[in-house]
Amino acid sequence: MSRPMTMKAVRIHAYGGPEVLRYEDAPLPAVGADDLLVEVRCAAVNPVDWKIREGWLQEKLAYALPLVLGWDVSGVVVEAGSGVTQFRSGDAVYARPDIMRNGCYAEYVAINAHEAARKPEKMSHAAAAGVPLAALTAWKALFDEAGLRSGQTVLVHAASGGVGSFAVQLAKAFGAIVVATTSTPNVEAVRALGADRVVDYRIDNFATRVRDVDVVLDTLGGEVQERSWRCLRAGGTLVSIVSPPDAAAARVHEAHAKYAWVVPDGARLAMLADMIDAGKIRTVIDSLLPLAQAAAAHERSRSGHARGKIVLAVRND
Repeated sequence: MSRPMTMKAVRIHAYGGPEVLRYEDAPLPAVGADDLLVEVRCAAVNPVDWKIREGWLQEKLAYALPLVLGWDVSGVVVEAGSGVTQFRSGDAVYARPDIMRNGCYAEYVAINAHEAARKPEKMSHAAAAGVPLAALTAWKALFDEAGLRSGQTVLVHAASGGVGSFAVQLAKAFGAIVVATTSTPNVEAVRALGADRVVDYRIDNFATRVRDVDVVLDTLGGEVQERSWRCLRAGGTLVSIVSPPDAAAARVHEAHAKYAWVVPDGARLAMLADMIDAGKIRTVIDSLLPLAQAAAAHERSRSGHARGKIVLAVRND
């Protein structure tokens, strides 16, 4: 595959609202010895993208601007660095790249080869792009942090969202009992993902209807996190992907408090690809937009009403 000198990308030159997203020409990323240069087919949008764009995470993540956003990708390898042995040009891959490097709202992205895995064979690039960040986050929260086991019960909040939809499927795949919260329009969709019980938060108060679960997955924070303690059994675990749960509250409720921050993991993505090809996991796609409409995609994500993943199409699948 030929390698151009420049590419189209969506970058920010300053922090702010959706208007700071610029669809423009940008230099091709440099490729290190351990890197892959990936021709991006699709990139998914996640809440962390607009939080970075708005400047929420400046103290935690110090970037040099301009910055290409987006850390969920599915594409095709164009070039492999001199130290890469597991991939070659033409391989279809997917990844959650290092969030401290330029991201995937672009025609090309450079990623460390260990962050990538071969794309699931039975998934389109659009569906595959929606997997890495959300599925890895759900896995880390449920299994690495909370230690969820077969036969245990987990309460998954916002189960129709990106992380929530994968959390429901992963928990079921490993034998857990799943209680899920969502809004009225999404109840049947969440049941279809495998939830054993769905609580419609527009009708019912989950904090009075759910009791003695082993794990709560908090994807919302704030007062939802605060009210979730009473749903746990003694010795249970509340794990959040939003903010570290209050340790004092954990002591009061005789529970454990955990916080999950996702990291790249190509080996786990390879395992997830096997599960996908076996029909155990699927991506729910809320919307598919062209790269130039990244601002609209951010507004959709920011609304909190997306059902599943928002995906940007960079090239035809």
